[in-house]
Amino acid sequence: MKENSEKSRREAVLQLLKENTSAKIEEIADQFRVSQMTIRRDLQKLVEAGQVIRIPGGARIERWQGVERSFLERLEKMSPAKRSIGRAAAALVGDGESVVLDSGTTTLYVARELRSRRNIFVITFSLAVLEELASAEQVRVELTGGVYRASSHDLIGRGVADSLKFIYADRVLFGAAAVSFDRGVMVHDPDAQREMLQAGKQKVLLVDSSKIGMEATYRLCGIEDCDLIVTDSMLPAAELARLRNMTHVQVAE
Repeated sequence: MKENSEKSRREAVLQLLKENTSAKIEEIADQFRVSQMTIRRDLQKLVEAGQVIRIPGGARIERWQGVERSFLERLEKMSPAKRSIGRAAAALVGDGESVVLDSGTTTLYVARELRSRRNIFVITFSLAVLEELASAEQVRVELTGGVYRASSHDLIGRGVADSLKFIYADRVLFGAAAVSFDRGVMVHDPDAQREMLQAGKQKVLLVDSSKIGMEATYRLCGIEDCDLIVTDSMLPAAELARLRNMTHVQVAE
């Protein structure tokens, strides 16, 4: 009975968004006379179904997303590998610790694993990470300043950099577009936040095997600058050995 009631409410929420394009969580909760936490859970279900897109403080209908679709497509690419990397990376974070989470699809899998943890402090410039952890009662999330970028559902600009200058977390978990043995850790994003690499004691690169041995447009840092690289079990043995000659590597199962 409860499941039917929840399904009916989600359908009504979806209809509301179709009629209004977007709505704030507070407005939806007031209209349906339920808690904001309940609406957050409803919206998460609709996001998982690909029907709505979360925006700061609310949601909007999926058909208006435009370039945000690329983020969802990247989320699905190599998803089993990213999921295993996310589990392994989250296991590095102990209760009571602080962590900087980069914007990106692999770090979103980390956020999903951190939802059930206790007394975790997460600093991020990813709206997707914020929304993933918004209903996790034992996780404190701090969002940096910055300008919203729809294509990656994150914040960019000097506001991010200025915020990160005052952070020194236990760990920084970050992703990359490629890892070149000649050129180092690389990204396609000219707005990549290099300041995050100085915002924690341990720098952990999370990268699936499809990106290793590849190149991208911009150099982020050297492979040797990473304290640890977490990758998946599909990485060929020769490339794994080559990486381990440069830094510590953990293979996620």
